[in-house]
Amino acid sequence: MKNPFILCFVSGMLTGMGNGSVFGAALMCFLGRGKFGDWGGWFGDAYNPVTFTGFIDWAMIIFGVAFYITLHVAVNRHNALERQAAG
Repeated sequence: MKNPFILCFVSGMLTGMGNGSVFGAALMCFLGRGKFGDWGGWFGDAYNPVTFTGFIDWAMIIFGVAFYITLHVAVNRHNALERQAAG
C-alpha cells in the first residue's frame, strides 16, 4: 500500500473516537455534570468545549486524531520495513 492515509484515517478515527466516548461515559458516571452549567446538546453548543457535550465531543476528536497519528506512523514504519525486506 503506497498511501495508507484513508486506512489510517478511518480506522484511527473510529477507534480513537470510540475510546473518547468511553472516556466521556466514565467521566459522566464519575462526575455527573460536574461544574458544567449547560449540557450543550443543541447545534453549535455540541462542540463548545465549555459545555458538557462539547467537552466530550472534543475529547473524542482529540482521541481520534491521536490514534490516527499513532496508526499512520506505525503503518509507514511497517511499509518501510516491508520495502527493505523485499529489497
